[in-house]
Amino acid sequence: MNITKNLFFTALIGAFTLTMYSCKSKKLVAKPEPAPVSKPTPPVEEKKPTPPPPPKEEEAPAEKPNFNLDNIQFEFNSFVLKTSSFAILDKAVAEMKKAPEAKFELHGHSSAEGTPEHNMSLSVDRANAVKSYFVNAGLSGDKFKIIGHGEKDPITSNASEEGRAVNRRTEIKVQN
Repeated sequence: MNITKNLFFTALIGAFTLTMYSCKSKKLVAKPEPAPVSKPTPPVEEKKPTPPPPPKEEEAPAEKPNFNLDNIQFEFNSFVLKTSSFAILDKAVAEMKKAPEAKFELHGHSSAEGTPEHNMSLSVDRANAVKSYFVNAGLSGDKFKIIGHGEKDPITSNASEEGRAVNRRTEIKVQN
């Protein structure tokens, strides 16, 4: 019985070894590695082409100033402006603001009543009154040159009051 036991044990040991060997071989089989877990990528924003800027509206050309203004009238023997002259002066201011680089001459005149010296002084005062109006309206005083003419250079006869009233004036001219 000893031999049988030995054979039995040998067979048993061999079977055990075979089982162990086969189990180990199963464990040695390489398992595929799991795919790496990656962080979710943020969605890529689709870049839309920037639209071209809207076509510029054609700018209206700056309106050319109109310096053809009526004469500014004054009261008799005074450098006080007639109220009818305010509209003309306001229009002149608006036109002058269209040409900020322009310079102007203010030509003061008088009618023939009074002495030539008094009329010359009065014509300068009238031109200065117009300049003061413009400066008060926001224009620079440097834009204006004062010229007094006195009673010379009338635009109509001084023989009637209507003519003399027209000659009491200040004219605005663009300097060259």
